[in-house]
Amino acid sequence: MSEIIEGAIPPLQPPHDTGGREPASNWAQGAWVFYEWANQTYFSLITIFLFPPFFTNVLAPNPVAGQAYWGYVQAIAGVTIALISPLLGAMADAAGRRKPWIVASMIMCAMGCFTLWFAVPGGPLLHVMISLIVAAVGMEFAIIFANAMLPTIASDRRIGLLSGIGIGMGQLAAIVALILVLIFFQLPGEVTASFIPSEPLFGLSKAAHETDRIVGPISGAWFVLFMLPLLFMVPDQKTKGIGRREAAKQGLFRLWETLKSVRHFRNIGLYLLSRMLFYDGMTAIFVFGGILAASIFHWGAMQMAIYGVWVTLFAALGAFIGGWADLKLGSKRTLVWSIVGVVVFFAVILSFDKDRIFFVIHVPVPDDAPAFSTLPQQLFLGMIALFGLMVGPVIASSRTMMARIAPREMMTEFFGLFALCGKATAWIAPLFIGIVTEITQNQRYGLMVTIPLILIGLALLLFVKEERSSAVVH
Repeated sequence: MSEIIEGAIPPLQPPHDTGGREPASNWAQGAWVFYEWANQTYFSLITIFLFPPFFTNVLAPNPVAGQAYWGYVQAIAGVTIALISPLLGAMADAAGRRKPWIVASMIMCAMGCFTLWFAVPGGPLLHVMISLIVAAVGMEFAIIFANAMLPTIASDRRIGLLSGIGIGMGQLAAIVALILVLIFFQLPGEVTASFIPSEPLFGLSKAAHETDRIVGPISGAWFVLFMLPLLFMVPDQKTKGIGRREAAKQGLFRLWETLKSVRHFRNIGLYLLSRMLFYDGMTAIFVFGGILAASIFHWGAMQMAIYGVWVTLFAALGAFIGGWADLKLGSKRTLVWSIVGVVVFFAVILSFDKDRIFFVIHVPVPDDAPAFSTLPQQLFLGMIALFGLMVGPVIASSRTMMARIAPREMMTEFFGLFALCGKATAWIAPLFIGIVTEITQNQRYGLMVTIPLILIGLALLLFVKEERSSAVVH
């Protein structure tokens, strides 16, 4: 039976500790950072900006049914991840190596993405929904195991910097992917320019929505290709010489012991509860903010892609700045100030409408005004840019905080719990947004429910100690 003792890192432990190992080379650390470049395109193309409108407005019988089906997909994927990820993390910790798990998760995600090419309008939705679930689960599992490698390859001092750079790289990848999709698939035939082809690449048909469906294979191929540096260059932990059955047995035992001993991890438990609340609220803002913008300004797919590039650009910049701030100030301070910024700028964003700013100031706007040309739209874009600057550090430092306070011997297991807490309540903010929106018939009132969630999470974060827990096994 394990006796878990919570406490700070012993004073005599070296400040650049990596659990008794030398930090990996700069090349290996850079390869780990590059895994963020690999995964972020999936989120930008499949889960946030491009595939959801295609799913809800084209594949589904109607937008209302489409939004409901999309919610079911996210709920099923979230529950699956929440139930399985802690066990997989415990099994990986028991077996030692993480790369075999990463490869299996990569294949799972890529298969789900590639089969989205067969999401033909008028066809059955079930296989599309299954593909989305498979891709989402595979991606989240790959992230759990890759995140758990960070404390084993870098010193405590550098993990915050590497995490911030990684998130920034991921945001830049999203920008590149969105721009490439715009230039080679969305803009041909719509805009004439020397750098834009006269027709979509590969002769894809817009009428058959092939230019929409291609984002699935693009995301899958991108993920596999750019994960290769991590697989070939980042050192893995040594195998402990046990088979899958024994790893599962030991993993179940470790997970059960962790859950029984959770009271000894009060600091980690408080942090996970805090993050569960503020991250859930922030994620809902990030997703539903685009829906709000498209609704009030009547933006189409092309404008939403441009909007996605704009937001992601500032989120990337924020992640790079957040990595530097994490190095200088620590994860907790960086998180606190970034969350405060998220709330402030989001409150301002809610004050804009098609012909109104700051709730009460009316601005004359012609009905035929081009996209992005009116003062409310421009101020909205300015505030969403500042919001993105705050989102980047929250994403980066929330992960770094976990890497700083979790026991090294149970790192993958705790990143599994990290994913569990991230997914276990991911339905709360969207549910409340839907209920309040339906009752009030006002999108802004619906989105306002995210602010209390974030503020409660922030209040709990103030009581979290930025110190590593230790696990001593007898």
